[in-house]
Parts: sequence; structure tokens; C-alpha cells
Amino acid sequence: MSFLGLENKSIVVFGVANKKSVAFHVAKKLREEGAKVIYVVRSQARKESVSKIIAEAPIYVCDVEFEEQIQKTCLEITKDHPEIHGIVHSIAFANFEKGMEPFHQTSRKNFLQTVDVSCFSLIAISNALKDALAKDASVITISISTTEMTAESYGWMAPAKAALNSSVCFLAKSFSRFSKVRFNALCPGLLKTSASAGIPGYLENFLFAEKCTLRGEALKTEEVANAALFLLSPASSGMNGQQVVLDAGMRLNYFDQQIVKSANLIG
Repeated sequence: MSFLGLENKSIVVFGVANKKSVAFHVAKKLREEGAKVIYVVRSQARKESVSKIIAEAPIYVCDVEFEEQIQKTCLEITKDHPEIHGIVHSIAFANFEKGMEPFHQTSRKNFLQTVDVSCFSLIAISNALKDALAKDASVITISISTTEMTAESYGWMAPAKAALNSSVCFLAKSFSRFSKVRFNALCPGLLKTSASAGIPGYLENFLFAEKCTLRGEALKTEEVANAALFLLSPASSGMNGQQVVLDAGMRLNYFDQQIVKSANLIG
């Protein structure tokens, strides 16, 4: 038995889109540890594409913008898998079709959709699977390393992630009334994913963030997956309601002398 103790544990993973997805890497690592991974994707087309990149495993379809789909899918999952030991919530969406505008011009429609998909879906999924969760199950969501730094290219997604982080704390408290289910947010720095590629100006920010890391190398998605496995495992049983930041020391290093010089602020 490994240190993580994930063998034969049933873990539901929401959000695999392709091989670059954080959820894909987490699921891959889980299966390597002997866990039973249950995949949930957004659409039938996504199910067909994901089925081509994973070994045989159950895949369910659920568009979390629709409450009836959440209820239906979670009911189907619990019929097939009566006890769930963990949930991975790796879902986020913001409509950047029109590019970035000043934050104060954010539309109500776009803001509310982002909060609905990126934050409320965690609450809805947790509630829908509540009765099937093992009493000591672990639920994790993928957030971001900071919601206070006002990166203009991230727009209204950052406030949605701030709501997500707060929701993790409230879910932890709420579920503690009847269980030992844990909720934690995994908060990585900038990553190379297909979703991030759609954010205006992301590449420039990614390259700057890489320079700011203490090691001079960007965070890898596999490193996020490794941390996710720890949070899902009994090895992290003392952690609940936490925001675990992975940024390779980026937040410590903005005033590194070489970075400051490259900005032409000093001679």
C-alpha cells in the first residue's frame, strides 16, 4: 500500500478537456495510484474526444450551467458508484469573445455566467453527491495563486475565483455538521493549458511569471497534479478549508534584482 492510500478509491473528476487539462493530469496520476477514476465532461462531443485519450473508464456528460443536468448526472454516478471518496472540481469559464475591456465595463451576463460555472458549480455538485460521499471524503477545486493581484487580462475571472475560495471554506464548515468530508482549494500559478491560451495577453504574463519564480522555470501541470493527489488522500487528513498555493516561489520574487533591471527601472 502506498503512502497516499488511494488504491480502489472512487474519485469523480470534473473538467477533462484534453491532454493539457489539469484534470487530465490529476486523473492520470490517480489511476497510476490505483484509484478508480470517474470522468465527467461538458458535452457528448467532449466525451467522444476524451475517450480517445484515456484508457477504458466511465465517462459521464454534464453541462454544469444546467441544474437538471447536475442532478441527473450525479444520480447516474451514484447508481453506478454508491460510495465516492473524492471529487476533483476543475471547471472554469469566462467569455472573452469580445476581448478584454476595462473591468468596470464587465457585463452582468458575462460576470454571472463565470461565477455560475466556475464557482457555484462546486456547491451544486457537492450537494448533489452529498449522500454518496464517504464520511472522510476529500473534495478539491482548482483555483489560482492569487485573487488580489489585478492582472488585467484575467478580468472578471479573478473575482469568481475569490468567490470559489470563500465557498470552499463555507462548504467545509457546512459539511462538518454531519461528516468529516474535507474541502480544499489548490491554487497554482500560471500554467500552459488550452483554457489559458484563450485568455488575451496570457502568454506575456506567463513568460513574466516564469522569470519571477525562484527557480526561473514555470510551474508544471504535473506538479499541480501531484499536490492534488496529496489533498485527495488520507495523508492530508488534517487539512480542511485551505488554499494551497503552488507558484514556485513567484510571489516572493517580484523585486529580484535581475527582474528589476530588465524593466529598466535601474541602471
